[in-house]
Amino acid sequence: MTGQELHQLLLEKWQRSYDVQLRRAQGKIFLQVMWKYLEQVSFPMSEAEYLEHLEGIASYLNAFGGVAQVETFIRQTRERPRLGKAVSIPLDLGERASEWLL
Repeated sequence: MTGQELHQLLLEKWQRSYDVQLRRAQGKIFLQVMWKYLEQVSFPMSEAEYLEHLEGIASYLNAFGGVAQVETFIRQTRERPRLGKAVSIPLDLGERASEWLL
């Protein structure tokens, strides 16, 4: 997955360029689709910065082996990001989880 493909996935599902963040909580890693999006005037990144950020997130997803999990979750979920509530996608890293959680 590339940053552009991740962007396209977000647009197809929610028609917005939502920010995404990787978070670690309770010994797990989550991809969170945040409620802020590029089309907002108050969004803190330019379009170029946003696309570069997505490229970095996509490279982590590729390294984690979590691309298919993220694609499936986003396509199937009925959740939407809304103010103060991100959509959290748990990433199952299997036996390699300890490599990423140190």
